[in-house]
Amino acid sequence: MADYRYILARATTGEILHWNLPLTEVEFGPEKSGPGSLTAALNPAFDRRISDILDDAGDTMILVERNSRLLWGGLVWRAEPAGPKLPVEASGFTSYLHRRFDLHGNLDGRGPYIEGDPCQVIRDVWAYAQEQPDGDLQVVVDDTKSTAKTGTAKDPYTTPMSDPRNLGEVVDEMADIDDGLEWTETVSWAGHRAERRIMLGAPRLGRRREDLTFTTGANVVSGPQVVKDADSYAQVVIGVGAGKGRRRNLVLDGVRNGRLRLEHKLETSEKDATRLKQRTRRERMARQILPTLTELEITDHPAGPIEALRVGDDVRIRLHEPHTFYDGWNRIVGWTVRPGDGQNPERVTLKLERTIRPEENSDGTEAA
Repeated sequence: MADYRYILARATTGEILHWNLPLTEVEFGPEKSGPGSLTAALNPAFDRRISDILDDAGDTMILVERNSRLLWGGLVWRAEPAGPKLPVEASGFTSYLHRRFDLHGNLDGRGPYIEGDPCQVIRDVWAYAQEQPDGDLQVVVDDTKSTAKTGTAKDPYTTPMSDPRNLGEVVDEMADIDDGLEWTETVSWAGHRAERRIMLGAPRLGRRREDLTFTTGANVVSGPQVVKDADSYAQVVIGVGAGKGRRRNLVLDGVRNGRLRLEHKLETSEKDATRLKQRTRRERMARQILPTLTELEITDHPAGPIEALRVGDDVRIRLHEPHTFYDGWNRIVGWTVRPGDGQNPERVTLKLERTIRPEENSDGTEAA
């Protein structure tokens, strides 16, 4: 069984306050373009001093170590007694930015941004937040660059001092730019110091992992729920570009595959004909995938070791269940780990999405 350790430290200095917190009911994990989270419980009867430290929410962080390797880290935001237990809630380091604001305007002179790289905006947000007194979490953002742009000469991206912007919302806006970037958090030991890093991917995180497989009878447990929903299925996509009336570009991309013909209309603001064709074809390919798998419970296994999981990677999943046959590629967008406790084995729930996903519908929701 894997050896887990839960370490408590000061948020700003990194000073270790306790090397082995007696936590139970632990669930934790990272996510794509989000901070991830941890929930756990501590019985105050173990050590009243530890409970007092955990009660100092907002100024301490929890690090999760598995077999001497850090898997997750984040800030403690809540620790409130509930009967004999002390529930603990923590979120990744980017959750801190949602408690901070741009008080100087344009990140103290780093903006406004005209055709700015959203990756650079995120770096500037962290630099601004951490240069303020008592604001340094020692978070490092990598130097990835993207081809996406934010702000124009007529409409610069700005954060005015007269209306202080929430820093976390600025990061969220950068990650929402089409074909821009994705991010996730990692922690690792650098000597006795926990190095906290924001990993950027432009336009996306991860890669296809030929070295990992998840298969019924090997490392897949419980009953995976594969949904076959034809509401979003289509073999023919009509791509609609910018403009009005006869000047509006239309592209048709379709195939015949022996199934009843189903069509989907893709509304865009594309002016470039080549780009519109590319998006239309991609949408058709995405909508020809009928089965959907959003979660998969796995165990640690040489075919897919827990320590090898990376947010954003595409992995192959093969399921041979009583009512389900599935063989396809899915993208890992996060996971939740439940460490074993002697009676219950270690489990990981992968959070998945299609490798190729349909674009958002006109009502702002994503297709299933």
